Amino acid sequence: MSTKTNDPKQTAPEAEPVVDDIKTEPVTPDAEEKADKKTAQKEGKEKEPKASKEPKESKEKKETKKEIEADLAAEKDKYLRLLAEYDNYRKRTAKEKESLYTDAKIDTIKALLGVYDNLERGLAQYGDEESPHRKGLEMVFNQFKESLKKLGVETMDAAGKPFDPEKHNAVMHVEDENYGENTVVEVLQQGFTLGDKVLRFAIVKVAN
Repeated sequence: MSTKTNDPKQTAPEAEPVVDDIKTEPVTPDAEEKADKKTAQKEGKEKEPKASKEPKESKEKKETKKEIEADLAAEKDKYLRLLAEYDNYRKRTAKEKESLYTDAKIDTIKALLGVYDNLERGLAQYGDEESPHRKGLEMVFNQFKESLKKLGVETMDAAGKPFDPEKHNAVMHVEDENYGENTVVEVLQQGFTLGDKVLRFAIVKVAN
């Protein structure tokens, strides 16, 4: 007795694949050239962002460099101005200190000029040059004059010199044939100078 199976895998014939005919066109030189151009354009577009980025970065660096140079120049200018101001301040302060010292020195010396006058008058009272009192007073007077000289104080040698209104104060005018016109005949009170400054005018008698 024969048996029949209804298994489709055994009964159905295998279907052969149907392959459609693929038509291929021959590659011509023009088509190949167009393909190369498209590829080149595509690669160029991909590289464009990198090429455009580099000049932008370079421009930013240049701007940053200019800003740094400008800031440096500004700071240098500030430093030079500050240095000049400090130098002027130092010179001005030194000049003010020197002026204060000179003014204080002048005031102190002026207060001592009265002592000079009294010692000079005291010596004039002693007629006897051999008197021990005169010699002692003369020694004190000479020591006092040396002290003034060390401080830079000089006496005016006015007797017999032409009258100078910048240094002399004329209180008397006399007729004297032994002296020329406008000549100091006698010094009534000694004058003093400290450098180029007049501490005290010399009081003098002038010939007409």
